[in-house]
Amino acid sequence: MKKLMLIIVFFGISSTGFCQLKHYSFEEIDRLQQIQKRKIIVFIHTDWCQFCQRMKNTTFKNHEIIDKLNADFYFIDFNAEEKRDVFFNNQTFRYQPSGNNVGIHELAVALGTVNNQILYPVLCVLNEQNEIILQYSNYISPSDFKLILEKLNQ
Repeated sequence: MKKLMLIIVFFGISSTGFCQLKHYSFEEIDRLQQIQKRKIIVFIHTDWCQFCQRMKNTTFKNHEIIDKLNADFYFIDFNAEEKRDVFFNNQTFRYQPSGNNVGIHELAVALGTVNNQILYPVLCVLNEQNEIILQYSNYISPSDFKLILEKLNQ
């Protein structure tokens, strides 16, 4: 019985522990790019956005996507309502309040604005020089995201 419990615990830990999506901060990217150049994928979201939460629970839980992101990209999970200052690309970006406990981060606006508006979720891809090469505002299914990752790796 003890052996069975140990096996169950081991497989439970190994199945969840080895397939974790690595998240980086904007501040880490400059240092990481000096070590190994990679494209950066920024997932811009809010806590209240249903499609954002759906993407977190489907697309970013897919094992193939996790493996591809961890191997080939730097992934940043960024809340558009983040209140801390962020230093990225030699610039400091700040939270901009727009009302009573409401606002948006300047970096979310800089990376997530498409056609003069920001709609969540936003997928922003930056090249190795931190230049925007792709912006997409909408839910992306795991199958569609796999296609995007394949195109980005060509």
